[in-house]
Amino acid sequence: MDGLKVTSLKIPEVKLIEPKVFGDDRGFFMESFHTERYREAGINEAFVQDNVSYSSQGVLRGLHYQYPQGQGKLIYVLQGSVYDVAVDVRHGSPTFGQWVAAVLTNQNHYQLYVPPGFAHGFCVLSEKALFSYKCTEFYHPETECSILWDDPSINIEWPIRSPKLSPKDDKALRLADVAKEKLPPYRPA
Repeated sequence: MDGLKVTSLKIPEVKLIEPKVFGDDRGFFMESFHTERYREAGINEAFVQDNVSYSSQGVLRGLHYQYPQGQGKLIYVLQGSVYDVAVDVRHGSPTFGQWVAAVLTNQNHYQLYVPPGFAHGFCVLSEKALFSYKCTEFYHPETECSILWDDPSINIEWPIRSPKLSPKDDKALRLADVAKEKLPPYRPA
């Protein structure tokens, strides 16, 4: 792919993207999204909503997903550093309950593609982080579900021990306690 290096992670539907960055002592330029190039990389969804999140060090947001209006996300950091996590919550998937992670920073310019059917979360490693993501579906709060960040059955190796959580994330469910009908089904390609 011209300008992109795309790597499938341990769960192959989740992709780490390294865009081509052109820089010198004045700064840098990069294409953060190009429909045709991302389509060639296997990311075929149309993105319908862009979001920006600003958080301080130690904040953990997630693990969130929507069903039945599943959201795929193309994630990148504009300022700072985050530990970004995707968990497969597709009922019947061979990787159900497994997770992958990547460190995204404004220095490495990496992006993470998290497809629909995955719970997503991140924690802020730097003093502050400005976090941006494109979504393949509009936000539907009535269909959002939160999975407990430290669910022992998932066993995510977070780089922090006592994160700052929202009240919603503090009261999230363990994956085993989510009703089957609230989990997206696995549909092999």
